[in-house]
Amino acid sequence: MARTIGIILIIIGIVMLVWTGFSFTREEKVVDIGALEISADKKEQVNWPPYVGGVILVAGVVLVLVPRRK
Repeated sequence: MARTIGIILIIIGIVMLVWTGFSFTREEKVVDIGALEISADKKEQVNWPPYVGGVILVAGVVLVLVPRRK
């Protein structure tokens, strides 16, 4: 089980190092007066620091390489 989690963490860590964030657009109401509704598109951005991907990658490598106690 720990080995599987380690492999998943390694993959997530590599992806986070390569891809440092993403952006998306959402619709937001600006004015809502009775039947009149005005909305605007708002661009949102989600970023994470690259060291977070490195920490997750190292944790995954540790889980894969360290033998489990029995």
